[in-house]
Amino acid sequence: MSIDNKDKEIKETTQTSAEEPAEEAKTEDTFIQTAEETKHDINADKKLKTKNEKGGLKSFLKSRKAKHGSIAAAIVAVVIALTILLNVICNLLVERFSVLSLDLTSNRAFALQEDTTDYISHLEKDITIYVLSDKDTFVKSGDYFVQAEKFLKSMESLSNHVKVEYVDVSKDPTFTSHYDNIDWTKSSHVFIVECGDEYRVLDIDDCFEYDEQTYYYYGTMNFTASTVEQSIVTAALNVTTEDKTVVDIISGNSEQDSSAIKELLENNAYQVNEVNLTTANLDEDAEVAFLFAPSVDLDTSSIEKIESWLNNNGDYGKSLIYAANYDLENTPNLDVFLEKWGIKMSNGVIFETDANYLVSNTYLVSLTNYKDVFTDELKNPSIPVVSSYARGVEIVDTEAASPVLTTSKAAGILPYSEKSNNNWDYGSAITGEELNVAVKGTQTNSESAESNVVVFGSFEMFSSSIMSYNSYNNSAFLVNTVNTLADRDNIGITIESKSMDKPTLGIDLAGQNVLMILFVIIVPLAVLVAGLVIWIRRRNK
Repeated sequence: MSIDNKDKEIKETTQTSAEEPAEEAKTEDTFIQTAEETKHDINADKKLKTKNEKGGLKSFLKSRKAKHGSIAAAIVAVVIALTILLNVICNLLVERFSVLSLDLTSNRAFALQEDTTDYISHLEKDITIYVLSDKDTFVKSGDYFVQAEKFLKSMESLSNHVKVEYVDVSKDPTFTSHYDNIDWTKSSHVFIVECGDEYRVLDIDDCFEYDEQTYYYYGTMNFTASTVEQSIVTAALNVTTEDKTVVDIISGNSEQDSSAIKELLENNAYQVNEVNLTTANLDEDAEVAFLFAPSVDLDTSSIEKIESWLNNNGDYGKSLIYAANYDLENTPNLDVFLEKWGIKMSNGVIFETDANYLVSNTYLVSLTNYKDVFTDELKNPSIPVVSSYARGVEIVDTEAASPVLTTSKAAGILPYSEKSNNNWDYGSAITGEELNVAVKGTQTNSESAESNVVVFGSFEMFSSSIMSYNSYNNSAFLVNTVNTLADRDNIGITIESKSMDKPTLGIDLAGQNVLMILFVIIVPLAVLVAGLVIWIRRRNK
């Protein structure tokens, strides 16, 4: 290689070496510039992002989506507030007007009965019901006391004439000084019902039914039912009635137990006296007298006393109710007396063959028909009166006597002479006519004043066992009969006891149907309609 070529190569190499650093420097400058640009871009992106975020929040708040969300949240808040407010208002209303509360118990254990509601709502005099305990102690004494407290609240809300006060006698000894006739050494007093100067004290025995055997052996009262409602209404009726009608119950002839009638009449503000005709006369101021199933025929002296009392010195205006004893076959003196009133007792006991009238497995207990006598003021004439082991009551003078209660046309009379005859043909005794279970005989003086004799063929129809059934109208019909005979307004009260034995949260069939209709039909239908309305409105916007 020549020197020239060598020099040329060296020059080229040197030139190339010189150019390479320059190229590297250029590349480095480009990287630095790119990095700076990238950094600038990143910072710009951050600023842009921050700007976009600020602008996006404002835009979101102004957006349709945000507006609908805000409205929905506001609606939810308002609904919750209204629900709470409605709940508070409802609680206040129920507290003030307890009749607005809904009793869903299967036997309506906390609801007042119809007779109570009717009587309390028509009170015209002010009464005060004192509960002889402070409220907290009273309510904490058990379920039956909670029930009683609800009864009292309902009564108070029904009438402005009813006031309930709780009095702790141990802390207010001056209270007892106003009631001198009450034995305050007893701890069994529960209520005092007061109207003006009249008052009645009610004890545990008056207000609750309990297991007497448990109380006898262990000294504890295991309550089985409440009679608080009946006792308070009865006491109110008595203290608000100024002139009580007098009713005499005749004794001295081995009569059947009439305590159920006495209690029923006293509960309806009658003054009931017992009069033994062998030693005394019927009270002149008595409007009605009862002869309840004597076991022997009355003697002539007793019959004369009754006739004289009914005649009332020619003024009339008296009434005798006679309930026959089916075991008493021969009553010649009573027979003569009744015939004067157009009435005769049949020589046998009524039996019924119409299955629609039977209420038990025996043909001797059956329902009866009303005959438009003593029914004008009857509160529920759709409920029947039941007859039990009744003698037939015949009418021998249609001008003097008229039927009160009758059987079906498929009833007959089982003669006393055939009671032990198993081969007796009962079909021969069925005449196809209604038989009389009760008859009213009337006598009138020249001034159209009346005296009456009402005969019931059965005394068992007024026993405590039958009159305790509200599915029969026996007690109500008897009270209405006495009210009519005594010419007194029908203020009869027949209230049954309330038991808490059934589950307190049980819902009867009617309640189940109401809840089913509400939550299965009405609520879903309302939601569906509301949804369709909202959807259609939004779609059309």
